[in-house]
Formats: sequence, structure tokens, C-alpha cells
Amino acid sequence: MREMSPQQVSEYLQEKNNKPLLLDVREPWEYDVCRIDGSQLLPMQTIPHSLDRLDPKADTIVICHHGVRSKMVARFLEAAQFENIINLTGGVNAWAQSVDLSMPRY
Repeated sequence: MREMSPQQVSEYLQEKNNKPLLLDVREPWEYDVCRIDGSQLLPMQTIPHSLDRLDPKADTIVICHHGVRSKMVARFLEAAQFENIINLTGGVNAWAQSVDLSMPRY
């Protein structure tokens, strides 16, 4: 698993050939408050039963509020043989503080 800061993820997303899955593992109410554009909601507790919905070879950036749940999910995905997992360090909270200053925070 790789770790990327919000700035690194933002730059990574701006590269022409990078279209990773932005996997948001927060709860629906959190996703309703704020989200990174293009992210897909799949709450943490649903991941073990949803592996068939994910591509184990795809670049996948895992997102949560502060980066703790996403790190746990990233480790789980790696143990399930997913190859290109990136954890967003600091989660959407850090994203709102450094990349999208207009993003609501909670």
C-alpha cells in the first residue's frame, strides 16, 4: 500500500492517463456532507462482501474522514491480492484543508 498526501493525490488525478477508482469507505451520511468529485461510496463494513464489484488490478485510492478507516481497508484489500492500493493520508478532512478549501468539513 502506498500513502499519498492530498496534494499528491490531486496531482495524480490531474495526470492524463490516471483514472483510478476513488473508493470512499465512509458512511452514507458522511458522503452526503462532502466528497471528492468522482468518488464511489462503498462503506467500510460492506467491503468484504463487495470485492467482486472491485477490480484487483485497478489503481484504487481509498478515502475516509481522517485516513484511519481507509488505511484499514487498504490493508484488507492488499491481503485480498489487490495490487495498486493508495491510502489518502489525512482523508477528506486534509483534502478540505489543502486542496478544496470550499469543501464542507465535519
